[in-house]
Amino acid sequence: MISATDIRKGIVVKIDNQLYTVTDVMHITPGNWRAIIQCKLKNLKTGSTLEKRFSSGDKIEDVYIEQADMEYLYSDGNSVVLMNHENYEQLQLYKELIGDDIQYLKENTIVKVNFCEGKPIAVQLPFVVELKIVETEPPLKGATVTNVYKPAKLETGATVQVPPFIEVGEVIKVDTRDGKYIERASK
Repeated sequence: MISATDIRKGIVVKIDNQLYTVTDVMHITPGNWRAIIQCKLKNLKTGSTLEKRFSSGDKIEDVYIEQADMEYLYSDGNSVVLMNHENYEQLQLYKELIGDDIQYLKENTIVKVNFCEGKPIAVQLPFVVELKIVETEPPLKGATVTNVYKPAKLETGATVQVPPFIEVGEVIKVDTRDGKYIERASK
């Protein structure tokens, strides 16, 4: 148990038997009153957000999270198979645990898996991945200074908006947090 005043951004807490990660914390001291800690919490299971207020004397159950680097091997129906590099154990997870980020996942990508009490609770992809363009419109002559983007299909099946000079077969860097094109990957 931790005091409400010890709540920090990024820690995981347990409230009503649900695990939440703290996404934002604000300490408020209204005049002569006791301090209030206002938190934005994200449910690790459902992804829903919650705003909660605690008084400075409240106690909250904090949770110890273990993290392991694992390699994505393949998809199998509604699940994915990951391998732990330390002990070579394979772990099968439901795709829902990865969510929409699965569209940026290709074989041999290293991901971070968070465990709570021995159970996987979250999968974090690297912030930037390199993916190959498999389908897009041909490049436009002289369209190097315009701010117009065109859709491009990636090797994983995801679609991103890319500048008009990008061609089929090129490898680009994509930000997995927002799904946006960053730049061409160095060869």
